[in-house]
Amino acid sequence: MNLPIQMLSPDFAVAPQLAPEAMAAAAAAGFRSVINNRPDLEGGPQQPASAEIEAAAIAAGLEYRHLPVNGAYQSPEEIALFGLLLEKLPKPILAFCRSGARSTKLYSAACQL
Repeated sequence: MNLPIQMLSPDFAVAPQLAPEAMAAAAAAGFRSVINNRPDLEGGPQQPASAEIEAAAIAAGLEYRHLPVNGAYQSPEEIALFGLLLEKLPKPILAFCRSGARSTKLYSAACQL
């Protein structure tokens, strides 16, 4: 499986919505952690649930965190939480949302802290 990732630094990449089966590919690509920034059901019932993705991530040996944030606005608290995840999670980290833009904004804002 070819992951649609964009590397933002040597230790951090973003992607659009990932399915549970993409977790094995993420692990095979060398990622050690995954952050899901998309709220469950944001894209309707066809969107994979965080619990499904988490189970697949754990099965693939990845750390997984769900930090759902609004696409239009990320609060200072959410940015700070994202920054803590960047500090604490094993690297490299792959974050995803609907398109990758929200995770990119969170990363950029957290790097300014």
